[in-house]
Amino acid sequence: MQRTIRSKEFIAERAWGALDIANIGGASVRLHWTDQPYIWHINDGEEVFAVMDGTVVMHYREAGVEKHATLHSGDIFHAGIGCEHVAHPQGAARILVIEKAGSV
Repeated sequence: MQRTIRSKEFIAERAWGALDIANIGGASVRLHWTDQPYIWHINDGEEVFAVMDGTVVMHYREAGVEKHATLHSGDIFHAGIGCEHVAHPQGAARILVIEKAGSV
């Protein structure tokens, strides 16, 4: 099966709504649309977060110190195991997330 997904055209009915694209070896690949921040969380595995459209400020904690990285279209954030983080879109954004299926 083949399909083409135009990420810039995807809009969900609610913030962090997702389009399931694939499950590869137990990892889910999902396209999210949001215009609202997520919640502080720690995934139970690694997470790859690729901004497809828009700008997202990713807040994360290292040794208890809060830091942030501003991500633009084409930028990727890798949250390793145990990385506490939260995404704050600056307006509407579309984000491709690859993580362990069923993760928070």
